[in-house]
Amino acid sequence: MVEGPRIVGQLLADGWPVESVLLSANRYDRRSDLVELAAVREVPLLVAAQDLFDRIAGYHAHRGVLALARRPPARRVGEVIGLARLVLVVEGVNDHENLGALFRNAAAFGVQAVVLDPTTADPLYRRSVRVSVGHVLRVPFARAAGWPAELAALRASGWRIAALSPRGTVSVGELRPDGHRWALVVGSEGDGLSEVALAAADVKVRIPMAPGVDSLNVATAAALGLHRLSALDQTGGPAPVGP
Repeated sequence: MVEGPRIVGQLLADGWPVESVLLSANRYDRRSDLVELAAVREVPLLVAAQDLFDRIAGYHAHRGVLALARRPPARRVGEVIGLARLVLVVEGVNDHENLGALFRNAAAFGVQAVVLDPTTADPLYRRSVRVSVGHVLRVPFARAAGWPAELAALRASGWRIAALSPRGTVSVGELRPDGHRWALVVGSEGDGLSEVALAAADVKVRIPMAPGVDSLNVATAAALGLHRLSALDQTGGPAPVGP
């Protein structure tokens, strides 16, 4: 289930297998773009008064736009990392808003794939999609079949593994892409990364903070690490990305 005019428009424009679109009556009058997109895609378009719309949604949906789409087939890690140079690996993140924010940050810093451990929440949950501003629908992701076996396989195939942890010995400011393929691993806010994930890393990275503060929100921490490892040149402009 996808909500909001921007993300539903993206869903239709990108060719996702959409089953139907539901608009509130006032949105129908103001969103001719979505009406036209649905018609072009031959997607059934339904219109309901706001009170009925809210009952269908189960909450007050002030955006007045919902779409129902089929889930894509699950992909293997090897499929999504392909020619990637920067991958975000997520362990044990069960908060859907944090997961959506991680995908938004991944898109912002040029991450080409996201790998989820078996315990991480579903990124296609409605709230995750909304918080990601639709980037969950565009950044390729796969769930690891084995853990930490997938991390070990990445490392064995030449990836450098950086684990974000308050116990890290290397400051995030010291990270540099240096031509390597990098996987940045982040964990849940409560427990952080597991011992097995930390043991699989080439480098354990910390974010220096003021005394009395031990950690950051996982999405914020990931943004700092991804920025350091992203394909940005020293002047701040984009550098070429490729295999």
